[in-house]
Amino acid sequence: MTTAPSDSSSRSTSTLPSQVGVLGGGRMGAGIAHAFAVNGSSVVVVDRDDPSIDGARQRVEKAVHQSVSRGLVPDAESVLARCTFSTDVGSFAGCGLVVEAVPEDLDLKVAALRSAEQVLAPGSALASNTSSLSLDTIAAQLERPSEFIGMHFFNPVPASTLVEIVSAATTSSELTAQALGWVEALGKTGISVVDSPGFASSRLGVAIALEAMRMVEEGVASAQDIDLAMELGYKHPSGPLKTTDIVGLDVRLGIAEYLESTLGPRFAPPKILRDKVARGDHGRKTGRGFYDWKDGS
Repeated sequence: MTTAPSDSSSRSTSTLPSQVGVLGGGRMGAGIAHAFAVNGSSVVVVDRDDPSIDGARQRVEKAVHQSVSRGLVPDAESVLARCTFSTDVGSFAGCGLVVEAVPEDLDLKVAALRSAEQVLAPGSALASNTSSLSLDTIAAQLERPSEFIGMHFFNPVPASTLVEIVSAATTSSELTAQALGWVEALGKTGISVVDSPGFASSRLGVAIALEAMRMVEEGVASAQDIDLAMELGYKHPSGPLKTTDIVGLDVRLGIAEYLESTLGPRFAPPKILRDKVARGDHGRKTGRGFYDWKDGS
C-alpha cells in the first residue's frame, strides 16, 4: 500500500472540479453523480440509451430528495439544476473529471473509457469505479495513462464514507494526491492503494463473504446468525452476507471468479453462490439473495 504524496507543488487537493462527468447511470453511477452535485459540481450523466438515462435521472432525483429530507441539503431544486443527462458522450467536453461506472466487464470498461478520453482535454482526469479489475491493464489501452486513476466508491454512495483511490503504475503522483483531495471535499475518507487484484477492500471483503457462504453451505449457522456474529462481535455495520445481498450476488461472483483466476483457489466461489446467481437470486435488487427483501428493505 502506498501513502498519498504530500508534495506542496501538487495541484490543489481540496477543490472539486467545476464540471464532472459520470459514464453509466446505474445505482453506482447515480450515487457518484449525487455526491458531486450536492457538493457543488455541475454533473453530466451519460448512459447508452433513453430508457437508461431516464432511469439514471430518477435515481439521482430520488437520492437528492432523500438528502433534503434528512436535512443534509437545503433544497433539491438547486442541486438538480446542476445535473444534466445525455446519451451523447460528447457531453463530457469541458469536464475536469469523468468517472466511469459501467458494469464490471473489462472490455466494456475499456471501450467506455476510451470513448470518454477522446472528448476530454489534456489535463482532465479519467477515473474508473472498478472494484477489482486491473488498472494497469486498462491504462495500457488509453492514450493518456498518466491521467487515469481508480476511484472505487462504495454502495450506497450517499451513505458510504469510504473511497478507494487506486493508482496504476502510470498514474501521476499529482493525480493521486488530487483524487484524495476530491474525496475529502466530498466529505468522505480516501485510502490510497496500488493496483493489485481486488485492491484492498474487495479482496478482504470477498474473502470474508466467501467463508461466510461456505459456513451457510455446511450448516454451521444461519445467514442471520453469521451476520450477527460479525456485527455484534466485530462491530461490522453490516454482516458479510447482508452486504453481499446489497452489493449483488452476481457482482460478488464476478469478483470472486476474477480473484480466483489471479490469486488462486482460495477465492473459488462456493456452490451456494453459483446456484443462487443461476436462479436469479441476486440479492436486494431482485428481492432475494441470502435474505428475502421486500421493497428493498
